[in-house]
Amino acid sequence: MAVVKRSVAWVDPLSVANGLRSRPHALALIAGANAPLRHGGRWSFVAAEADLEHVTDQSPAQGLFDVLRHGDWDQAPCVGLVSYDAGARVATGPRAHVWPDLMLARYPAWLAFDHLEQRLWACGWGGGDDAARGHSLRAEAWLACADAPEMPAPPSDDFNAEAAQEDYCRAVADVVRRIGEGELFQANVARAWSGRLRPEADPFAVFLRLSSRGAAYGAWWRMGGRALVSNSPELFLMFDATTRRLEARPIKGTRPRHSDPVADRQAAQELLASEKDRAENLMIVDLMRNDLARVAQIGSVAVDELWGLEQHATVHHLTSVVSATARQGTGWADVLDATFPPGSITGAPKNQAMKVIAALEPPRGAWCGTLFARGFADGALTMASVLIRTAFFERSEQGWRWRALAGAGITAGSDPHAELEETGAKISALAEALAGRTVRTGD
Repeated sequence: MAVVKRSVAWVDPLSVANGLRSRPHALALIAGANAPLRHGGRWSFVAAEADLEHVTDQSPAQGLFDVLRHGDWDQAPCVGLVSYDAGARVATGPRAHVWPDLMLARYPAWLAFDHLEQRLWACGWGGGDDAARGHSLRAEAWLACADAPEMPAPPSDDFNAEAAQEDYCRAVADVVRRIGEGELFQANVARAWSGRLRPEADPFAVFLRLSSRGAAYGAWWRMGGRALVSNSPELFLMFDATTRRLEARPIKGTRPRHSDPVADRQAAQELLASEKDRAENLMIVDLMRNDLARVAQIGSVAVDELWGLEQHATVHHLTSVVSATARQGTGWADVLDATFPPGSITGAPKNQAMKVIAALEPPRGAWCGTLFARGFADGALTMASVLIRTAFFERSEQGWRWRALAGAGITAGSDPHAELEETGAKISALAEALAGRTVRTGD
């Protein structure tokens, strides 16, 4: 197989994505302006018209990632979405089915935007140089479709909580009780909202409205009658098959941002000093160390950073960095088998936390699963985000219906109303993008 990369004149990636938004398999992976260059901030990718797709509707508890070991996908430039429920099934057993377990698309043509060097590459992949060159020319032709977008109005008239706030507080209290009884140490418990877009509206409008906020892993992906809009700040895994470096950046610990600079600094300092949030973060760091150790060289797992402060448009976060060197012969499917679902959105111990979550929540679908891109910047590199700050859309005769969730990590020291407030802070950007709303406790 060959890859051809041709340097072309710079165009804004969001404008290109806007021009291709209605093409089959339209894809935009847009790095936020404030994202660290090493962790998602260097590259943006835009593509369409996949030449191969795969959907696993519902799989057994084992073998979900076997398809990634096949030649059609191994080392190919592709995008995949794995639903949370697919990974949780090993602990929870069969549950109601609300989203496909695994969605894959292979892209022989794509545009790669290098924000560090401000260079744009028209890329093609194929069985030989001529085929790859033809695909790169097709990618270059997409630039003629670039259309600078205007900011649309909120596309949804409703933003409906699926359960009462009191129900969420009771769920948090139940987890605190279970922790006190020794059943587990931590569990991430979520709230859900849903609604329908206006008949003339399209999910891409939500992506445009979120784009000004920036996130390391902004994403738009449309596969037939389904679409994803994500503004995730969280790296699940980076895997470089050449150097065999594995890296995870779990987020645990949150405070809302404030318009007043003094109050905002105080919130950040309070988060950094919070024993509860530091303990919550440390538990997930230990969980990720354990998960990575399953596929790592002995002695290579390390904590590169603990309790780093990250600041986003609506929240402050505590983020840690865990790394390892993968054993020889380890592939992306092996890494997913060992680590999915992400520890930051399950809890500890992971299997017991997933059982508790299943007892308290309806199926999550794709939320808190992962979206990964493999082979776009470098044939050996895979980047996977955690699908938080994400809305999912399904189209019917009545138009596009959407669903979004936000969760909080519950520990022995959790206060139900404080955790409720945290979910409101986390969903606020999507509430504004979808419906122009602010989510407040008591609504």
